[in-house]
Amino acid sequence: MITSLLSGLGTVLVAGAACAAILLPPSRERSAAMLLALVLLPVLVFGDQWDTPRVADLRDSPARIAVGLALGALIVASLVALIRRYPLALPLGIAAALPLRVPLESGGDQANLLLPLYVVIVAGVVVTVLRTDPSRPRLQTRWSAWLPRLLVAFVGLYALQGLYSDDLSRALQDLCFFLVPFTIMFVLLRECEWDRRLLTLFFGVFVVEAVVFALFGFGELATRHLIWNPEVIEANQFHIYFRVNSLFWDPNIYGRYLSYVLIGVVGVLLWARDRKVAAALTVITAILWLGLVTTYSLSSFAALLVGLAVLAAMRWSIRWTAAICGAGTLVAVVAAFSVGLFDSTGSSGRTNLVEGGGQLFGNRPLQGYGSGSFAIAYLKDVAKNGRAPVSESHTEPVTVAAEQGLIGLLVYLALIITALVVMCRGMRGVMPGIGGGGPESRDNTFVVARACVLALFVTMLVHTLGYANFFEDPVTWILLALACSLPALPAREG
Repeated sequence: MITSLLSGLGTVLVAGAACAAILLPPSRERSAAMLLALVLLPVLVFGDQWDTPRVADLRDSPARIAVGLALGALIVASLVALIRRYPLALPLGIAAALPLRVPLESGGDQANLLLPLYVVIVAGVVVTVLRTDPSRPRLQTRWSAWLPRLLVAFVGLYALQGLYSDDLSRALQDLCFFLVPFTIMFVLLRECEWDRRLLTLFFGVFVVEAVVFALFGFGELATRHLIWNPEVIEANQFHIYFRVNSLFWDPNIYGRYLSYVLIGVVGVLLWARDRKVAAALTVITAILWLGLVTTYSLSSFAALLVGLAVLAAMRWSIRWTAAICGAGTLVAVVAAFSVGLFDSTGSSGRTNLVEGGGQLFGNRPLQGYGSGSFAIAYLKDVAKNGRAPVSESHTEPVTVAAEQGLIGLLVYLALIITALVVMCRGMRGVMPGIGGGGPESRDNTFVVARACVLALFVTMLVHTLGYANFFEDPVTWILLALACSLPALPAREG
């Protein structure tokens, strides 16, 4: 009882510190809020997992803890020195560390954590605390000012609704491993000066890493050997196809990452003026597409196609794009029914999860079952005999509705709508596909950047309909930061 009370109070406190970091202008108070959040994160995680074999194994190895802390402090200190001398190292370091997960084994369990990204975030906070000339608050439009407020509402509500959840531990871990660190990352990126140089380097880091991941995946395919994830390794032994996960744990997450980078590459390619640049981007597109094919991730394919449709609508014609996509969707649905793809006997469990999530929402439509509670609530109130082949929701809106009820669903929808409005503002004046004259007469860096941000955000929304993890993906927070920070597009003339 006391442990649950302390965990609940800690959850609210760390979420409050993260929310304060978003709302406060650059100041000592905001730096203190970010620092407090970072200090509380490991305390809450270790307190929550104190009696588990994983933490018990660490407690029995103080030398391991000491070496880890010393190594971490050395890396952070080195990054702080680098960022203070070269401020661009912070956003570029975030871009480089974003897809990297470090497998840690303890107590017989393995956890794949975003440790490189956490280290860069910590270094960025330390630099902010040590800064003697705090940056000035950015001028914001009405819509872009509401976007951070809705982020605060979502994070704060998630923490409060964890207090009555049947799985407070899961809610706490979601906050400590994802929502709070990514909130701080959002604040750090929102302050960056996103000029042409930074945008080009930021984009280049993603492209280079994606090509490396794709080449590594080709090696796995050629050798028929994966470096980790025993479930995928075992499944490949029984399938006629061979799924690749490269340096990622899950093929779907690998496919999601490749689809993001593909959208960016194609977006730049559509407006490229230099033939050599266009040729290089075409080669990269082919490499990343082949890499995506090896994942056999249907959700990634669907998300990529929708993102490409958004780019096509802006670049050429929204009417023709809508007509072609509508016809293609109709053909695909008819073909799927004709081959029995939607036959319930062949369901993999996703349909049951969506239906079960709807049932959970109907049981508690206002407040939901509490943050992080979907799996337990599904097994308890939906699945027969408390058993199900799959109990983790794979559809983000269904997860939000079941866990957070109408209250959380409204905040989630308001956040998405506001983000889309912010990303779409000014597009009509510069995009030929929706009535604009096109960016050909001016430096089109920010036009292309905003087009790619919008297409990427839509790609992410589609992917989370089949694989969830909307707020658990750092790319979401990067796109929201860019939406708030990129210079506004010129208003439509005439």
